[in-house]
Amino acid sequence: MLNQPFFTINHVVAIGGGHGLGRVLSALSPLGTKLTGVVATTDNGGSTGRLRQDQQTIAWGDLRNCLSQLAHRPSLGTLLFDHRFTGDNELAGHNLGNLVLHALDQLCVRPLEAVNLIRGILKIDTQIIPMSESSTHLVALSHCGETIFGELNVDSMTEAPIALSLQPEVTATHEACEAIKVADLIILGPGSFLTSVLPPLLLPEICQSIRKSNAHVILVDNLTAEYSPASTFSIEDKIVWLNQLIGKAVITDVIQHALTPVMPNQFSDTVRFNQFNLVSKHHPGLHDKQALAEAINLVHHSYISARLSPAPC
Repeated sequence: MLNQPFFTINHVVAIGGGHGLGRVLSALSPLGTKLTGVVATTDNGGSTGRLRQDQQTIAWGDLRNCLSQLAHRPSLGTLLFDHRFTGDNELAGHNLGNLVLHALDQLCVRPLEAVNLIRGILKIDTQIIPMSESSTHLVALSHCGETIFGELNVDSMTEAPIALSLQPEVTATHEACEAIKVADLIILGPGSFLTSVLPPLLLPEICQSIRKSNAHVILVDNLTAEYSPASTFSIEDKIVWLNQLIGKAVITDVIQHALTPVMPNQFSDTVRFNQFNLVSKHHPGLHDKQALAEAINLVHHSYISARLSPAPC
């Protein structure tokens, strides 16, 4: 639990994918219905990739991961949802949670309904919303003009791309945009920058909603270097990418681990770089959930306090 409640918070939206977004949502889960996760749906690897290859479906893997990290444990529901088949048959390697979500999607009118049914079964209050309910893939443009198709191939590039897009172009989920518009706080990251953090921001409606909101926007930096072209990005590079995609300089705070070196950069006067001890004692590659929640709380509290303070004469 947080040492103190979030300061004047009505709603928090966290945007991203993979394990990073799930970690943030799990850390902030005491907020319950005041918390929403907008989840990337461009993954094309593993069980999710096989489903996408065989079926016309969105990527379920990141959605399942977020639901799993938010679920109450231990329970039979979470054991089944996390189960991965073994053996030498067609089911081997598939995650049961992905299959259940896909099955429910076929029984429902829209993917969000399938997600909400699982939320009900696992007793999850936090809203989990796919960035889009239409199938799309991440596409990168290399420096030599080559088009790189699919998340797996983007992560395997030898140098950072010069641009990203979605193919085909799809529309954002309406509920995701509405949650962003009314948010007090928007959190971007941590996670694979090119393939988890950025995909939702390739949807014009998502970016427009961020621009229209009055939310405080925080970027949570990764603890370790990525095994992808994004490993060459400085925190300044990431802020440039994010602001350019959103179409407005919205990031006012960065949260980093205390041992991260802070170098002078063009954002020194407009962005606060906040450092905390964030590494989990149980896994050095993961943020400690309690420490992360308290860091977000303190940074947001400081931001609100500064806004409410009278301007100096």
